[in-house]
Order: sequence, then structure tokens, then C-alpha cells
Amino acid sequence: MPHQGAAATRSVRIRRVLIVILIANVAVVVAKLFIGIGTGSLAVLGDAAHSSVDALNNVLALFVVWMASKGPDEDHPYGHQKFETLGAMGIVGFLSVSAFELAKGAVQRLATGAPSFSVSPIQITALLATLAINVVVASFESRKGRQLNSEILLADAAHTKADIFVTIGVVAGMVLVRMGVTWADPVLALAVVGIIVVLAYRIMSRSVPILVDRHLVPSSAIKDSAEGVPGVKSAYDIRSRGSRHQSFAELTIAIERSVTVEDGHQIADAVESRLRSDLHLHEIIVHVEPC
Repeated sequence: MPHQGAAATRSVRIRRVLIVILIANVAVVVAKLFIGIGTGSLAVLGDAAHSSVDALNNVLALFVVWMASKGPDEDHPYGHQKFETLGAMGIVGFLSVSAFELAKGAVQRLATGAPSFSVSPIQITALLATLAINVVVASFESRKGRQLNSEILLADAAHTKADIFVTIGVVAGMVLVRMGVTWADPVLALAVVGIIVVLAYRIMSRSVPILVDRHLVPSSAIKDSAEGVPGVKSAYDIRSRGSRHQSFAELTIAIERSVTVEDGHQIADAVESRLRSDLHLHEIIVHVEPC
């Protein structure tokens, strides 16, 4: 029970951090949209779309933390962690549409030599202000993520840091446009597309293996750890799945036929403890067979 109370307190603290970050990200998105619409800059609009994913990530993280705090129930005996994965794939879809529309507009502008736009010092200053907000957000979220040992906060902070580099490129493009380099905006818009595509790929590369139950830990690592427990002759039929937040493993161990049921149960418990200690697995099922 004390562990559950501590977990609930940690969940509340993480959600409070996410709410603060969400408010900051929404302010950044609104500012970038006003600047992008006011200037007609595709790069700024693309950056706004990218920043909106940060806000969506915050909403997703709030939902995930809330769901994860509930734990397994009768309808979800393995827990609720895959809701996070499904939500991440939804963000991939949003990113894909944003990247396509942005790339189409940039190519059309490059091909037709569409009219340029004017950039005022005030607009550049406003964009620099959003950059400063993102720097503060990333620093704050990273610090809280380490304090609370929260993978969600640390991952979201890494995403915000990537957003910082996108905004730096956009500011550079606006300065170039103000200097008369009109092609800089669509070219940098395509660069933003590239960053969005890379981000979407990284999300997919983390999410798809979880959805299709790809092995989480090499079977050889589980085998070596289990066979290091006294009384275990061999380990086989090894499977694992899940994510760093919630992992599952199942295996069969062979023990001497002369071992009593009680001693066999103690050996199985020792295997579970060893796997949790060595490989940080959460839910483990050990089948015992005589040999």
C-alpha cells in the first residue's frame, strides 16, 4: 500500500509538470501561427505545426500517466500502457499530413516563384521569444524528469529540444528573407519537413515493435540470468514483450525431479527476483518442469 501511495503522488506531480508545459506550448503555437499567417512564411507555419505536436504530446502524456496510474483491471489484465503507443501512432498520422501539406506548398512556391513576403523586426523578435520559451521549457522538463525518474517527461523534453533547432533554422530563414534571399523560406520549409519526417520515423520505430509484441529483451540474456540461479538446470521457451514502462516475460525452467514442490516454488521465486534485478523486468511468469 505505501508503494501505491508513492506511485499515486508521483503521478500527480508528473501531471502538474505536464500541465505547466502544455500551457507554455500552447502559447508558443499561438504566437507562431500569428507570425506565420501575418508573414505568409511557410517555414514559420511548418514550425507552428511542429510545435503543435509538442502540445499534443503533452495531452497524450497526461492521458497516459492517468491511465497508467489505474493499473491493470478486469478488462485490461495486462495494464493500459498500449494506449500510449496507439496515441503515438495517431501523432505520426498528424505529422504525416502536416509534412505533406508543407512540402507541397514549398515545392509550388519554388516552382512558380510565388510572391515573397515581408518580415518585420518585431516578428523576428517575437519568434525569438518563442525560442526562449522552448529553451526554458526543455530545461525545466528535463530537470523534473530526472527528479521524478519519469521517462515520459524526459522523452517530451528531448522532443522540445528538437523543436528548438527547428525554430533556430526558421529564424535564420526570416533574416535571410529580410536581406532579400526570397528562396530561403521554401527551402527551409523543406528542411522542416525533413525534421518532421525523421521525428515521425523515430516515433514509429519505438511504437510498432510494442504493438506487434516484438521481443523486448534478448532471449539469451533472460536465459543466462535464469540459469545463474542455483537449482536451475536450463531455461527455455523464453518470451518477452512490452516497453520500458511495463514489461512482461515468460519462461520455463528445468529442475531436478527430486526437488520438492515447495523448493521448486522457491527456485522459481528466485528466478523472478534475479530477472527483475538483472534485466529490470516487471511481470514474470516462470513455469517449472522436472528434468
